[in-house]
Formats: sequence, structure tokens, C-alpha cells
Amino acid sequence: MNVLTINGTDKIPRINFNPESGKMEIQGRSIPENSILFYEPLKDWLNLYSENPKQLTEVHFKLEYFNTSSSKDILELMKIFNKIYKAGYNVAINWYYEKDDEEMLEAGSDYESILKLPFNMVECEDIS
Repeated sequence: MNVLTINGTDKIPRINFNPESGKMEIQGRSIPENSILFYEPLKDWLNLYSENPKQLTEVHFKLEYFNTSSSKDILELMKIFNKIYKAGYNVAINWYYEKDDEEMLEAGSDYESILKLPFNMVECEDIS
């Protein structure tokens, strides 16, 4: 399996999914014109990874902002991580949010309550 890397722009997040280390990172803004088109290859890659994941999959969500259509696709990614977790592997979701960004903190808490995955809420000064 190859590393999945996508350079971020002002509309799409930077993606770095590394199957060898088990580290996955999504960073930036997610407001693509077509979120399904953007996130579909990520879901496909993660589904393939889920067939033979590392013992620990470490996920870093460092999103400054995401729109409503992206939120559904982010949930779909989380469901794949949940599938890995339910198969007996360790999955650590690190949800970064800027200090005083209550909406992003709440979004992470909402995902955590829906999926019952172990989340680490990480407050930081600047995500970018």
C-alpha cells in the first residue's frame, strides 16, 4: 500500500495517510466544491487499509473549518476507523481545535459520542 498524500489548498485539507506508520493526518480547511468527489478516494484508501491495519492507528484531525457537506464525509471516515477499532486494533483519534473555538470542540465531541471511539481533544494556539 502506498502513502496517500494530497496537498491542501484554501478549499481542501492536506492529507497524509501512511500505512507503514499507521499515522493519518487531515489538516486545513474542508470546503470542497464536491465533498463526495474529494473524500471518496480517502474512504477507498482507508477501507483497503482496514483490511490489514497497524496495531495502532493514530489519527490527527487538524481542521480549521469544515462545511456541512464535509461533516458527513468526515463521519464516514470516522466510521472506517471505528470498524478498525471494533476489529480489536487500537485507534487513537486526536481532534485538534484552536483555543476558544467552541464550535470545533463541540464537533469533535459530537463525533466522539456518535462513534464511541477513544478521542483526545487537543487544544492548541494555532492549527495551521
